[in-house]
This record gives sequence, C-alpha cells and structure tokens, in this order.
Amino acid sequence: MTELSSGETQIELRPFEQSLPMALLRAREAVMRFFRPMLSSHDLTEQQWRVLRALTRHDGPLAVGELAAATFLLGPSLTRILSNLGERGLLDRSVAADDQRRGLITLTAAGRELVAAVGPHSESQYEAIEQAFGEENMVQLMYLLDQLEALTDQTEPKDYS
Repeated sequence: MTELSSGETQIELRPFEQSLPMALLRAREAVMRFFRPMLSSHDLTEQQWRVLRALTRHDGPLAVGELAAATFLLGPSLTRILSNLGERGLLDRSVAADDQRRGLITLTAAGRELVAAVGPHSESQYEAIEQAFGEENMVQLMYLLDQLEALTDQTEPKDYS
C-alpha cells in the first residue's frame, strides 16, 4: 500500500499480466487461433458456431433466452447471429404456443448438415491442442475451470456501490 498526499492509502494492483481475467482472455485467444481459420473456411464466426453447437445439444426447439444463456451472447449480438443463420437456411425461428413473445430456435436439416461437416474439423483441432498440451493437463484444466466457475456461482461479488 502507498499513502497518498490526501492521507488515503492506495492499494498496489497486481501486475496486469497476472490479472485472472487477462490470463483467461489470453488463453481463450490462444485456443481460438486453432479454430478461427477452420470456422472461416466454412463461412462461420466463432459466435455462429457456438450457437449451432448449442442447438445440437437439444432435440427440439430452444428458447432464445436459453440460447443466450448457453452461449454467453448478449441479446443484440444473438439477434444478429440468428438473423444471419436464418437467412442462410441453417435454423428456423418460431414462437412458443403458450407465449407468443417467446421465440424458439431449431436447426434445419441444412444446419445439421453444416454441423456434421464442421464437427470433424473441430474435433481435429481439439485433438491437436490436447496432443500438444497433454491429456492429463487438459483434464486438469477443465476440472479447475469447472471448480472456478462453481466457486464464483456460490460466492457473491463484493458490492462497491
């Protein structure tokens, strides 16, 4: 801590490079370098792929709100992505029978075909990363990230308002 001329103390920040959010972003960018060219070759962005992948996990329609939560995409971004993928015939939009305000999204046959075409390339990239990083390291990393997420889900951030 450093004392300021006003008598207040200033806490020294950890080095920028050691910031957890920055370390996670650096790791994300490093990993995405493996996937972006492959996705681009299929005319997909990483966010579009995220949406398509999330939709493959469900047999039926997925509510737009659930899709946003599953993909960590904000509403305006998701709206643009859904519009683009819909125009390309990769997904269908409908409304819930019980609530006309609730949008539902499903993959079309063309969307499922695209996922089936891209999937093996995606898995090949995962295998390359795992081979370089090590299977045990990958298992440990996924475990630790799950633990960090669980901890933050159980812990309330400090309120500074």
